[in-house]
Amino acid sequence: QVQLVESGGGLVQPGGSLRLSCAVSGNIFSINAGVWYRQAPGKQREWVAAIVSGGATNYADSVKGRFAISRDTAKNTVYLQMNSLQPEDTAVYSCNLEIRKTVSSRKQSYWGQGTQVTVSS
Repeated sequence: QVQLVESGGGLVQPGGSLRLSCAVSGNIFSINAGVWYRQAPGKQREWVAAIVSGGATNYADSVKGRFAISRDTAKNTVYLQMNSLQPEDTAVYSCNLEIRKTVSSRKQSYWGQGTQVTVSS
């Protein structure tokens, strides 16, 4: 059984930093791609950052230069380092990973449970 476990959310003051983690629980072959999304109250979910198997990354304009997505293949974990946080970054952050369970299996998409990030003084 493959599950994603998110952690690292919390309350932080404007200008502060947090690092979110999205860890795979269970045996897998590889993480092909990882994406972080966020959804603020009353708003639609938006894409925040992505990393693909080759390591290339991409960011929404609203977080470019402040957030960094990375992965640790040995730990089967994808991270989102968030710096210079602002109140408008307040949202529930969710990870979505594209995973191969075995070398021959097809890629499957998994979601984390979401973690709350609140930026407030």
